[in-house]
Amino acid sequence: MFNRTPRTKTRWVLKSQWLIVLLTLYFGFALNLSFWRFINANLEITNGRMALFAVSLLIVSFILFAWFLSLVVIKPVTKYIVLPFLLISSATNYLMYTLGVFIDADMIRNVVQTNLHEAVNLITLNGCAWVLFTGIIPALVLARVRIQYQPFKKELATRLLFVAISLAVVGGFAASSYKEYVAFFRNHNVVRKLLNTINYTYGIMCYFKEEAEARRSFVWLDQHAHSMPYPDAEKTALIFILGEAARAKNFSLQGYEREDNPLLTQQDIVYFSNMHSCGTATAISVPCMFSPTGSKGFNATDAKFTQNLLDLLTAGGYDIFWQENDQGCKGVCERVPSEDMVKSNNPLYCTSGYCLDEALLEGLEGKLRGLSKNTVFFLHTMGSHGPTYYQRYPERFKKFTPTCDTADIQNCPREAIVNTYDNTIVYTDYIISSVIDIAAKFPDLEIGVIYVSDHGESLGENNIYLHALPYAIAPEEQKHIPFVLWMSERMKQNDHINYDCLKNKARTQAFTHDNLFHSLLSLLEVQSTLYQPEKDIFRDCRTKELPF
Repeated sequence: MFNRTPRTKTRWVLKSQWLIVLLTLYFGFALNLSFWRFINANLEITNGRMALFAVSLLIVSFILFAWFLSLVVIKPVTKYIVLPFLLISSATNYLMYTLGVFIDADMIRNVVQTNLHEAVNLITLNGCAWVLFTGIIPALVLARVRIQYQPFKKELATRLLFVAISLAVVGGFAASSYKEYVAFFRNHNVVRKLLNTINYTYGIMCYFKEEAEARRSFVWLDQHAHSMPYPDAEKTALIFILGEAARAKNFSLQGYEREDNPLLTQQDIVYFSNMHSCGTATAISVPCMFSPTGSKGFNATDAKFTQNLLDLLTAGGYDIFWQENDQGCKGVCERVPSEDMVKSNNPLYCTSGYCLDEALLEGLEGKLRGLSKNTVFFLHTMGSHGPTYYQRYPERFKKFTPTCDTADIQNCPREAIVNTYDNTIVYTDYIISSVIDIAAKFPDLEIGVIYVSDHGESLGENNIYLHALPYAIAPEEQKHIPFVLWMSERMKQNDHINYDCLKNKARTQAFTHDNLFHSLLSLLEVQSTLYQPEKDIFRDCRTKELPF
């Protein structure tokens, strides 16, 4: 297989056919641990037909890699193509296997839209060791190998013969196990997002195809939106706190056994116990919740070029101000004034490229005091962003111990992971309650506070960590989110809101991010052709109908 060539700089000589075989085995097994783990967990061999299907699945998967490698192991370009695939596949193999993530176009979008600090958080010693031994070292070995090719016609004939034989094999398996293939992939269609190299290659192609198709003019859905308020003299202010990776399951307001909402339980709030996100990643959920299309019709690429809620509120006469402390507004704040807390770099709360969420509280009272017109403040928090949960709160909020003070959360005891995460919720409780306390200092304003998370989080249940699984298969922990509302007496009175009715509705009815767009138009009394009253949370609890 290998021949030594001591008189050349290259130590080994390997025939192209053997290189394809070795790479097929390596890519097919060593770099696809998550794929085979999924197959092992979800394929039940109950009879001979299922046993045949299992064997065929193994063989067909390896044939797919062999076909791919037969196309790229070409004399001038082999190493230029295979070496990057080795390195990237090693990293994606690590992320999928240790964190339980799936890779598709949405995950590629998350990667493209991330920043340096978030990327650095995912770089761990274990991850580096994994990539070193499964990616870098094999790549270095391949770089030292001299590949020996047959004459062109013979090389082509060999590969065509392999394709013909393998097609016959695949055809035979398809004929014998067609029903099993259809049933398995219909019930587990996300498995393709675990087939390493193919998943991210296809995802990248889909992502850039969507981006290329989206280079078009901006779409204004309603150019005539305008304010149509109830007759009152007070200025309106709304503080919208956008949470990050907070899951309802770990809120004591939801019934969690730990007291991690000690301050909010003392506030006169409405807590929505059955609220779900429209995505499992920030890049989807944030633009989706401010879009009129709703989750079913939502497309993240289209959203960049389409009028959103912030645009409508601006047209309705509101001043809009976005304060950013997470990983960007994902395009929704591009046409309104904004401030990046990391760039502002308040030394009281910011260090090493990230800021504690208390940075968002600085100056808020002064801005409310100097209000000259109706205003909405959007505070985008870092919240419970993982995997470095321990960096999301100051030491005084370290209520639950022991904690997991590393990015390698999968190597911590689950108790420590949950403790650390719950400390982020205690801190979030403080941030929300502090905003409410600030708002309560202005009884002459028609003022309210809303908190809602962008998505939830997995903390190791079923060996799944973080978030961003495809929505159809994502666990409830990644979709069930907290939603908190506080209204001043002036807002309740001026907007004719029956607060008790709202509390009862929040306890007994189900809501999603889809309700936010229409409910905020209603709460802020902005008339638009995009408003859908059936999705308005406040509609049934008004003692007086809207002016529009």
